[in-house]
Amino acid sequence: MARIAVAMSGGVDSTVAAHLLARQGHEVCGLFMALSQPDLDIQVARVQEVAGRLGVELKVVDLSRVFGRQVLDYFVRSYFQGRTPNPCVVCNPVVKCGHLLKEAEAIGCEALATGHYVRLRPTAAGLELCQGRDSSKDQSYFLCGLSQAQLARLSFPLGDLLKEEVYRLAEDLGFDDFRGKESQDVCFLKERTVQEFLEGYGGEAPAPGLVVDLQGTVCGRHLGIHRYTLGQRRGLGIPAPRPLYVVGLDAEHNRVIVGGDDDLWQQELLVPEINWVSGQEPPLPRTLTVKIRSRHEGAAALVSRKENGYLFVFTEPQRAITPGQFAVLYDGACLLGGGEIA
Repeated sequence: MARIAVAMSGGVDSTVAAHLLARQGHEVCGLFMALSQPDLDIQVARVQEVAGRLGVELKVVDLSRVFGRQVLDYFVRSYFQGRTPNPCVVCNPVVKCGHLLKEAEAIGCEALATGHYVRLRPTAAGLELCQGRDSSKDQSYFLCGLSQAQLARLSFPLGDLLKEEVYRLAEDLGFDDFRGKESQDVCFLKERTVQEFLEGYGGEAPAPGLVVDLQGTVCGRHLGIHRYTLGQRRGLGIPAPRPLYVVGLDAEHNRVIVGGDDDLWQQELLVPEINWVSGQEPPLPRTLTVKIRSRHEGAAALVSRKENGYLFVFTEPQRAITPGQFAVLYDGACLLGGGEIA
């Protein structure tokens, strides 16, 4: 049996992951990432309580500086540039499966386990990262930045479980207060809106400017492009005979571009670079399933290599393809790679 660290948050998933590994006979220790959580003291107390009840050694690892530099700065910069970022996709390879994995290795652990609902499959070519059995909880999208070297030191104990099974395992252990307490997508926001966080982070937020239609006609004024994202309808404050949506953000000219729902549908996108989680680029061009956001069901697209990156041409137009989000490629249940949409 091995000594394995578990990235513990005090939530149901990491709690059950730690329990399952201990039940298998592994020596388990917990690692809690102190980042920039507004309620850090409360979270530390919670995870300490959970670790104590499991009989697991716990270490609090201060990663706030690297998290601020690599994730928070990126998050704010993206919005200020008229892009919609995905901080979890950036955090996983750099912070959780990067710096925290190194911390696990430093204390003699052979692997770092997380509560992600994904599966690892060994193949002759390397490790495949596959979607979890519970399709409604699959989190493979957020791991598209990982490498084969990282996968070799990671463990995902929940990949073959349904969320309901995880809840029941926790309740069998005496944890009866987890239901209804799903962690939020952006851990550092807590009760704040994105706008409140951005404008309180520091630095000069984009100034108010013009709202224009696709012909360049001025329709109104906006409060700063960081307050808007593609597909947004609410908060525009523009009277019009038809519903208006944000269809573009022009950071260079500080303009929000609006149009109808029909203007949100596109058949192509460009990704400058792709991280191939599978370890190698597959033969291209090739038709693959592509997710353009974490909750996107996925759609077939022909992926080709071009001089300026990778061109994705979808079989059917997709709504609100958003710069800053990630296009993630799948071959069946296997995640091949992903990259930021330009």
